[in-house]
Amino acid sequence: MASVQFSGAAVGAVAFARKGPAHGLCLPAPPAAAVGVLRQARRPSRGLFVRAATVVAPKYTTLKPLADRVLIKIKSAEQKTTGGILLPSAVQSKPQGGEVVAIGEGRTVGDNKVEVSIQVGAQVVYSKYAGTEVELNDSNHLILKEDDIIGILETDDAKDMKPLSDHVLIKVAEAEDKTPGGLLLTETTKEKPSIGTVVAVGPGPLDEEGKRIPLSVSAGSTVLYSKYAGSEFKGADGTTYIVLRVSDLMAILS
Repeated sequence: MASVQFSGAAVGAVAFARKGPAHGLCLPAPPAAAVGVLRQARRPSRGLFVRAATVVAPKYTTLKPLADRVLIKIKSAEQKTTGGILLPSAVQSKPQGGEVVAIGEGRTVGDNKVEVSIQVGAQVVYSKYAGTEVELNDSNHLILKEDDIIGILETDDAKDMKPLSDHVLIKVAEAEDKTPGGLLLTETTKEKPSIGTVVAVGPGPLDEEGKRIPLSVSAGSTVLYSKYAGSEFKGADGTTYIVLRVSDLMAILS
């Protein structure tokens, strides 16, 4: 609540007005200044409004990322389900993809200058809560570090995603339909699988000299991964894929 400072005259008028009715006296009205102060004191404070994105003033039309940061124009959230049902804004899924519209000049690792490996115009997916949202030219954008980008979408199908850095694309194994005792499981009681087949791997993280370190897994490997790691995506045929960092892999199965 906003604080209000009273002047000496206003305080005196307020105190005088409060004593009047108790003694049955007919008192003059308090000065206009005091009335104004009283009205201001009774006025309710306005609630805070937090914007989801930083709004860039219209006089600025371009934004140049620095270092290894990337500016992405966010794609619109899905307004309908696959069955055609309209979704209210409260339940529309937050998009995790968009088009790269600007990139930084890169960063220095050791004695080497490492350029951003993503090109302007690429369609990418990124970590769900990464970066800072910016409203520029009436469009929603996201500025984030290159390392927060999961992969590049070369087609509209998740199975064709090209992972970046130390990320791995995995085709998730189907959940078991029965318990070991033979009981059928419903969709709500099926245990979330944490096993899958590696479809593609990233080029690896950078070492202290700016060179890529190859990942320890390759396409075709069956792996066990942390149960709640990574980001899930649906392929065009309904197959579930997950992208996670190689550090979230726990074992190779054979």
